[in-house]
Formats: sequence, structure tokens, C-alpha cells
Amino acid sequence: MAATLNQSGPPDSDSSSLNDQSVSSRTSNRSLRIAEKERKKTEADDPVVTALKYFSDVEAGTPLYGNDEFENNLVVVERVAYSKGLSPEAISVMLEFAMSLRMGTSPCVRVLKCLIPASVVPQEAVVRAWVWLGVGKIPTSTQVLFIKWVLTIFDMIDAKDQLRAIYGFIFSFVTDENLCPFICHVLYLLTRKESVRVFRVRKLLELQSKLGRQSFLLHLLSLYKVFCPELVTLCIPSRMRSGFKNHNNPWKSALIGVQKRNGSQVGPSNGLVFTIKDKTVSRKRKQCHLELPVLRSVVNKQDQTESSSSRKVVPLVQIHSFAELLENMHRIELPAQMGSLLGSSLALQYLDCVQDESALLRLNFWLGYALHEEFLFCGDGGASQNTEDSQHFLNKLLFTQHFLQEGFFSSEAFLYKFLGVWDGSLLRPQILDLLSNIPVVPSIQIGQLLFEPLMQLFFTSSLFFKCGLMECLNNMLLKWLTWHSVYALEDDLDISLNSHTSINMTLSGFKDSVMELVHFVGRLASVGLQLEGCHSLFLSFVLDFYETVCDTFLKYGLPLVVTPPPGVFYPALLATDPVSVDRLAYIMYRYKVNLVSAKSQEKVTEQAFHISRQTFREFNHYMVVLVNCLWNSKMFHPGMDIQLGEELLLKSNVPQPWTSFDLIHHPAFMSYAVDFHQRCWPGRKDMDLNSIKHSKPWSWYLEYLYSQGYDGLKQIVPAQ
Repeated sequence: MAATLNQSGPPDSDSSSLNDQSVSSRTSNRSLRIAEKERKKTEADDPVVTALKYFSDVEAGTPLYGNDEFENNLVVVERVAYSKGLSPEAISVMLEFAMSLRMGTSPCVRVLKCLIPASVVPQEAVVRAWVWLGVGKIPTSTQVLFIKWVLTIFDMIDAKDQLRAIYGFIFSFVTDENLCPFICHVLYLLTRKESVRVFRVRKLLELQSKLGRQSFLLHLLSLYKVFCPELVTLCIPSRMRSGFKNHNNPWKSALIGVQKRNGSQVGPSNGLVFTIKDKTVSRKRKQCHLELPVLRSVVNKQDQTESSSSRKVVPLVQIHSFAELLENMHRIELPAQMGSLLGSSLALQYLDCVQDESALLRLNFWLGYALHEEFLFCGDGGASQNTEDSQHFLNKLLFTQHFLQEGFFSSEAFLYKFLGVWDGSLLRPQILDLLSNIPVVPSIQIGQLLFEPLMQLFFTSSLFFKCGLMECLNNMLLKWLTWHSVYALEDDLDISLNSHTSINMTLSGFKDSVMELVHFVGRLASVGLQLEGCHSLFLSFVLDFYETVCDTFLKYGLPLVVTPPPGVFYPALLATDPVSVDRLAYIMYRYKVNLVSAKSQEKVTEQAFHISRQTFREFNHYMVVLVNCLWNSKMFHPGMDIQLGEELLLKSNVPQPWTSFDLIHHPAFMSYAVDFHQRCWPGRKDMDLNSIKHSKPWSWYLEYLYSQGYDGLKQIVPAQ
């Protein structure tokens, strides 16, 4: 009986288990049916889903005119697009409908204008649209509108690998004169080194011979030349207008509204950055690039891991240390918005190590557009509306340039234009710091680009601006000379102006530019010292500059010696502070060392540069004046630059006027002479400073001055 019960137990248990599973299965199926029913009910109630289903299912040849269903569904899609943007699925459906021309060409333009993305744009949809573009039935104006849309939302496309795979197909449209400017822009964004081929270079050169030297062709050819300079023998102008034209106007206001309403859902790195137009400003854009984009990947967060692993790339945002950067150096994926590199030290390290020319070109394009739009093209002065944000933006740019130890050609082009409208006070420290990073400018252009606007600002600004400009020009000269000493080639004496470009300048051209800069500063300093009454602060900055100039040969290896003008030498010699006189003596000593070294090399080797007699004559004259004034007490004697008539000297009632500027009676050293006299002859009631000129006291007096830190006088003192 027990056995029977035991044997009958399991079947009952199995039956119970099966019953439970059956009940659970029925419950699960019922839940799925209810969920599916609710989903269908929700979709039926949602007009957007209905509208998208209509456009995905509509058959080719469906009449357009009098079709109320089409009009109602399109109005629904437009309302959603302009309010909160279209989802990736909606973008795919509507783009496929528009480009396939199922209902003719009329609705195509209207649909393209309402393609406002809410987050990202599927790459597959864009690729299919390019394929439809090749069918040949779409009007040219509509093709142009589609390409403009692609350029506008380019950074919002979730990936670019498939687009680069059809690079040749896109390139085939470059032969259409109407599409060529826009196709070149798309190709510029998609080009990699493997995209550059001989036949493409030839085709672009043929187009150039047909259309002329168009900027869009030159920009694409310049990128080709960066990747493969051996294939592009064309001479690319070094100073072209930066970037392509922007064609985002049809979608601009809608994107502004969508990004404002969606807030954080549409980050600045996922698409173009826009801000609301201020009604009081005549310009259409303002303050839209002052906030740097966030460093993010070009792919969706959901598909980031899968996409990255399939393409064997690592988004830069996933790199958190320098060690990880080294491990993944050749597998790093650049961000969607290159402006985000300015806010990441790791990104700058990658940019500096790899020296990716395409990345630098993209960064220059973004930066040039931001600077021009925010600081040049705003009717109210641009950055004056938000100085704090502007300072932060420019400080980030300066940090980047100092980190890379070179400037960007986009900021250089911006400065040349900005100097013409600058008042000298707005963001002065940042602008002057940017100005000091400008690379060497050819001597034939430096006057128009730099000297003319700076001269106007200099003579109409305050003392502190004059001092700041002197410091800026000194830093500029220091960087020019440093670039020469680092990048000078021993064989052909050419120097590279920028380590990331192929622009070269001959040594002769570099010397001409440096000489023009030194002469320009000499003119500014001479007039500035007169205007400011030989102010000690301004004179200090002027002498800083000539401390750099006097060592150009020995310290920086540049075969050039330029002496200061009389308008700088004599105010420093007759200055009322002893520091300026001592620094002048040190500068003249360094000139002497450089000239002696250059002269000795000229005798030894034939390759040494030749110093003109005029330079030696000027230096010798200055040395004679310096020694006669401070040591020999022969001021105002015939043959010197500073001469006064005997009658005027007699009327001055100054005893022995020729001794008025020696080391004892000089206004800068009079206090030291009095102090020394009191120390040497403490019991004397009558002070006779001429007694210091005796042999023994004079040597003691010189040692006393040297002990006060005036080493420049010690270097230049004649042998006793």
C-alpha cells in the first residue's frame, strides 16, 4: 500500500506542476495580449504614429492635389517637428518618402524643411537618401536643399562609416556645377587619407581650370595636399578665407526652438549650437559658441559599445588617463564637435602627439566660425554683452595654444579683421595674448595686417595699453625667434612657420619680417616716450623689448643685429631712475658681445653673415656717448647728438654743465652719490660731490654702485 502510494505520488505532483505552468502561461499570454492591445490603442490614438504609418505605406503615384489625408498627416508631422523634433525613426520614414518621390516633387521640399531632429539622425537613412539622389529624377534645387540639410545635421548623424564607404559615389556629383560647392563641403568633412586618389585630384584640377580658383575647390585640394602632398602639386594660397559657407538657414529657427524646449535632451555636442535671436540686435547669431561643446562620441550612447567594437575604435570620451591614451593612440575616434577638444587636456595631448591634420583643419573650421560670428558679426560688439563668458572662451583658446605651443590660423585670420574694429579695451589681456601668438607674417603684408591698426590704437590709447602692446610685441618677437631656433634647417636655411603645416619661409624673408617688426617697435617707442613724458613704466617695457633684440644672434642664432633708435637710447640714458640707465648699459654690452662674435665668425668662415658698416657706426657712436656721459663727463660737447649753444649753457647758470649727467651728478644716481659722500666723509659740513672723482674715492664709488645691483654698469665700465 505504501509502495502504491509512493508510486502514485509523482504523477500527482507532475500533474500539479503542469497545471501551474499552464495557468502561468495563460496568464503571461493574457498579459501580452493586453499589452499589445493597449499599444495598438495608444498608436491608434497617437496621430503622429498614424501619420508616419501613412507616409511609410503610401504607394507611388498617389495623387497629391485634393488629397486631404496627405495634408492632414503632413501637418501633424510638421507640428511635432517644429515643437519637439522628430525621432530617428520618423526621420527615416519622412526622408525616405521625400527622396523616393512617391507623390511627385512638390512635397519633397516641404518635407525636407521639416526634418528637424530631436536627438540623432540614422546613418542608414542618409545613405539611402544619397542613393535616391543618384536616380536623377529630383530637381537640382531640391538636391541642393537636401545637401544643405546633410551639412546642417552632419554632426548629429550617429555614425559616419557607411557614408565614408560611399565616398566615391558622393564624389561623382562634383561634376555638377550647381552641386559642386556643397559636394566639396561634404567631401571635406568625410575625407580621410585613404580617400585621396590620383583620379580625384585630377578631376578637381580639371574643375578648377573650368570654373576658376574657387574657394570650395581650393579648400578640398588643401585637405588632399595635407594627406598626400605628393599627389597635389598645386600651390595652395597660405591665406585663404577660412571655412565654407554656412547653409543652415532653412532649419535654423526650428532647431533653436527644439533645443530650447528639449533642454538637456539635445546636447551641444550632438548637433549645431544655436541660441535665441535677440530682437535688439541686427545680426542673426549671437553668443552661440561661447560655451564649449561637451566632449562626446559621434555615436548614440545605446549603440556606442556595439558600434565602437565593430569598427575597432575607442571614443575619446572613454579615455580617462594618459596611459589609456597611449594604449589606444591609433584607435581613437574624434568627437562630433571639434570645439570640445579645447576643454580636454587629454584631447589636446592626443592632438599634439598624433598631429592629425584633418582634426586640426576641423578644429580651425569650428574655431574660425565661432570667433567671426561671436566677435565680428554681432551688431552690438558681440562679446561686450557677456564679458565673463567671452573671457572664459578666449582663456580656453589661449590655454590650448600655449599647450600646443602654436597658434591657429583661424584665430590669426580673426585677429587681422578684429584689430580694425577693436577699441583697445574690450578683452584687452586676451586679445593681446592671442596677438602675441601670431606666427611670422611676410614683410610685404605685415604693415597692412598688423602695423596700421596697431599704430592707430597705440596713439589713441592710455599709457597702460601702450605698455601692454609693448609686452605683446616683445612676446611675439620672442616666439618668432624661438621658432627660428627650433625649426631652422641646417641645409637650406628654411624655417617652418608652423609644425602642422607645410608653409615655409626663407631665412632672408624671416629676417626681413623680424627687421620690420623691430623698426616698427622702435618708431612706436620713440613717439610713445615723447607722448608719455619718458614714463618709467613705459620705458621699462621698451627696454624689455630691446633686451630681446640685442641677443638675436648669440641666443637665437639669427644673423641679424638691429640697434635701438635715438628716440629710445637717449631717453633711457637721461632717465630719472637708475634701473633704466643700468639696463641700457647692459643692453649695449650685449650688443657688443653679439657684434664681436659675429665679426669673429665673419673672419673665420665664408658662410657667416655680413654686418653693415652702418650698424657698427651706430653702435660705436652710442658707446662713445655712453662713456663720455657717465664716465668722462663730456656731455654737450661738439660732435655729440645732444648739443646746446654756449650762450644757452651760460644762461642756465649751471656750473660745469658737461658734468651734469655723469655717474655722480646724473639725476638717477644723485641720491647714491650723496649717500656715498656722507659715508666717506661723515664729518664734513660742506658737501663737495666732485671730491668723489678722485682716483681712490671713484673706484670705491663704482664698487658701491655695483653692490647695489647695477651689474649693467659693471659690464660696460671702461678699463681703469
